[in-house]
Amino acid sequence: MNIRNRVAGLLACLGVLSVSGTGAANAADAPAFPTKPVSIVVPYAAGGATDIIARLIGKRLGEVWKQPVVVVNKPGAGTVLGAGFVAKSPGDGYTLYMTTAAHTISGSLYRSLPYDPVKDFAPINLSAIVPLVLVVGPTVPAKDLPELLAYARSHPGATYASPGNGSPQHLAGALFKSKAGLELTHVPYKGDAPMLSDLMGGQVQMAFVTLSSALPHIKSGKLRAIALAHSKRSPTLPNVPTFTQAGLPFQAATWFGLFSPATTPPGLRQKINEDVTRIVAEPATRASIEDLGGDAVNEGPKEFSAFIDSESKRWSEAVKVSGAQVD
Repeated sequence: MNIRNRVAGLLACLGVLSVSGTGAANAADAPAFPTKPVSIVVPYAAGGATDIIARLIGKRLGEVWKQPVVVVNKPGAGTVLGAGFVAKSPGDGYTLYMTTAAHTISGSLYRSLPYDPVKDFAPINLSAIVPLVLVVGPTVPAKDLPELLAYARSHPGATYASPGNGSPQHLAGALFKSKAGLELTHVPYKGDAPMLSDLMGGQVQMAFVTLSSALPHIKSGKLRAIALAHSKRSPTLPNVPTFTQAGLPFQAATWFGLFSPATTPPGLRQKINEDVTRIVAEPATRASIEDLGGDAVNEGPKEFSAFIDSESKRWSEAVKVSGAQVD
């Protein structure tokens, strides 16, 4: 019996040594990463929330990896220019992509795309969510959601603005209009800046705006926050209720996530996710995201993939409701 136990123990040890040896060999054979600068492509101009979050994470990745991590802004055609560039890039980990909810909207919004938003990209890390807030300009007397609904019903054709056709803000407005049974007129702009300028100037009545963009103007009194399209109140606006709390269950947010080309090996994607996860969990990073009015999420590839599936379905419904279509 003792001999059998000893033999079994010896075989077990040999098995462990064999597995450990194989693992060590594989680790030794695995190429080091990174050995040169890494690019994070952002499909928007510099200065916006996506750019800020990409630079925040990229700076820390550069410190961890001891290689430069450069944010490359590729705005144009919505997010199509930047996404198309990444989709055609080698899957070697040196080209990453930080994008938003627009990625899950594009498949329903565009009649044709030079890439597949799902098949050509691999999710790595869902880093943050920034909710949309419904705000009104100075010409609207409403101070809360019931008053705004009453105002809109007594002013059929009242306008809601967005930074562009098919944007999350446009689609949120279309869903709000549908759920509340309102007659609202959509006024699209080319970006947040002209939209906010006209909203504060009274040329348009209301808009869904990312909390990060709206906060300075809400705090200055130039815009009034009606309700937050989120599951919970924001610590930055503790007196502003969610839509559900105000009596109309409704959520809409934009998110910020990191992708790679689909051909990037799973092991490399996991390594990048582990490093990003540690960075997003850092108190300083979380505080910076919260300063933008957002929540640090920090979900890996599996959870991010499931999130993208649900987001694609939700925004597909919104595109149908809005009637938006881009050739």
